Amino acid sequence: MINRREFVAKTAKASGGAWLVSTVPFYIKPSKPKLEETILGHGDFTYRVEKEWGDLDPKKFPINNAHEMVMDAKGRLLMLTDHPKNNMLIYDTAGKLLQHWSLGLPAAHGLTIHDEGGEEFLFITDPNLGRVLKTTLNGKIVMELNHPSKDGAYKDCDAFSPTETAIGPNGDIYVADGYGSQFILQYDFEGKFIRKFGGSSFLQQDKFKQAHGVAIDYRDANKPTLLCTARIKNSFKRFSLEGEFIEDYYLPGAFVSRPVLDDENVYSGVCFGMEKDNFNMHYNKGFVTILDKNNHVVSNPGGTKPVYENGKLQLMLQDKAVFKHCHDVCIDGDKNLYVCQWNAGGIYPYKLHRV
Repeated sequence: MINRREFVAKTAKASGGAWLVSTVPFYIKPSKPKLEETILGHGDFTYRVEKEWGDLDPKKFPINNAHEMVMDAKGRLLMLTDHPKNNMLIYDTAGKLLQHWSLGLPAAHGLTIHDEGGEEFLFITDPNLGRVLKTTLNGKIVMELNHPSKDGAYKDCDAFSPTETAIGPNGDIYVADGYGSQFILQYDFEGKFIRKFGGSSFLQQDKFKQAHGVAIDYRDANKPTLLCTARIKNSFKRFSLEGEFIEDYYLPGAFVSRPVLDDENVYSGVCFGMEKDNFNMHYNKGFVTILDKNNHVVSNPGGTKPVYENGKLQLMLQDKAVFKHCHDVCIDGDKNLYVCQWNAGGIYPYKLHRV
């Protein structure tokens, strides 16, 4: 772990010496949201879309991709973008901009929030720079993890492009190297390397192809586990907190992003989809998928109704062209969804109002 002087100097260099913060609300939302007539989803998980929920002036608040979103203890929605002038947009649930700031990161990608004794912190990854940062909610960097080659976890030639983090019950930090060498790396709360597991393989069940996301699954309160994404393999994989493989869940047709846990359910943005007669990865075929407490898909907003035959989930496809590439899902206290998209023409997040 680098010391404070080193990471301050490194941060200033990467961001042009600027740590930009503003709390002035620039945009006033209309009092009544404009909802689409079409209802998305299935069963108990149906929604009407508000496409203009997150809209801002792109000249003042430009975004390339709306990558991920989390909700803090105050009910504010923090949305990470990869525009170096505008890494963070903070909204209320009505879509009003409350604050924005930037660290100058050119490829900010993964966003995790963690409560440490009543104070919340963010963990942000930039796969292009190979950086994993811990910040305050206002964007002040308080820790940066070493490149794994400095800890002996990787060779100097090994690719490291971190896409996501998750924080364990004891404060351990899990980093998904989803665009790099396909490992999950585990560190203690101070940033000391502990172990790595996973790796790259199409055939081995305990390995990944695009380990895009990682999350702590607390649904079994007595035995929390890790739920990890293998996007190219259309699956989530479960591991113990010590990195032992337990099981996986095959989601045919769904190139899923990170798993997002809320109560008994798992939500995920499907970034790419398939076509009925062409099983390759296709652009502009995104939707959202929702799993129940038994890890069965129960709804696909924007996608086809989930069907099980003889206990096996059948191919899932985009049904309505509402989304292009769903990169993340955030859930509020009323169980409304906020969907962030990659490669969608710089659009801001949509809100899906629970029906």
